[in-house]
Amino acid sequence: MAITAAMVKELRERTGSGMMECKKALKEVGGDMELAVEHLRKTGLAKADKKASNVAAEGLIGYAASADGKTAALVEVNCQTDFVSGGEEFGGLTKKVTDAVLANRPASVEELLAIEVDGESLETTRRALIAKIGENMNVRRFEILESNDRIAHYAHGKRISVLVAVEGGDDEVARDVAMHIAASRPQFISADDVPAEVLNKEREILIEQAKGEGKPENIVEKMVEGRVRKFLAEITLDGQAFVKDPDTTVGKLLSQNSAKVTGFVRYEVGEGIEKKEENFADEVMAQVRAS
Repeated sequence: MAITAAMVKELRERTGSGMMECKKALKEVGGDMELAVEHLRKTGLAKADKKASNVAAEGLIGYAASADGKTAALVEVNCQTDFVSGGEEFGGLTKKVTDAVLANRPASVEELLAIEVDGESLETTRRALIAKIGENMNVRRFEILESNDRIAHYAHGKRISVLVAVEGGDDEVARDVAMHIAASRPQFISADDVPAEVLNKEREILIEQAKGEGKPENIVEKMVEGRVRKFLAEITLDGQAFVKDPDTTVGKLLSQNSAKVTGFVRYEVGEGIEKKEENFADEVMAQVRAS
């Protein structure tokens, strides 16, 4: 059976595969359109499996919020290059995944990827896009935050996104706190939230440092307590100097506005992922070779 340009065009539109791949698939199945679609799906999934070991440290942070502004979600979806992260198709995948998190509240990434959107699971959609674009892509993590009052969102470019749940105050205060979290990376809301093991470990380190300075025992104790207070101020939101006014702390800012933070989430694309350093030319060449 002769393979026409119209047949190739139809198969491309249905599968998103390249022209040559579509033509080859049609030839292999004797021009049967449905068998060609099935063939491309199978080979596409095989390609996706091969890409799974590639480091994906670029990507996007998806954000979605409920109509009343009291529930919101952040999702990190990763790819291999910044070039792909800026593309419409990767952005579309990120939006689908983020909307699914907010609507379905899955308990895990595995449960999230099993959700069906537009007639197929998000896992199938993910793997099909990997096969089409030629880069590994992962849904790394997600979190849903709720508040009895309001949730503020702040995004710094494409790489950092923050949610903060605030009771009291107003929208401006809530957004200022979200912006502060983006810039200052607090680990906990207040000193009361710092786990005992974290505090004890830091105290042990500070004691050894102080002893190494040759100070008397009574001086060591005072030095350590002072340094512990400084440590807590550095890692807690309430204790940090407010980025827009370093003369006050975030805790004081909240108190002055009768506000309280009940939770926050800060995501940064690729944080904690060891990435192989490549320049832009290398990224382009890698994509060309992959295609």
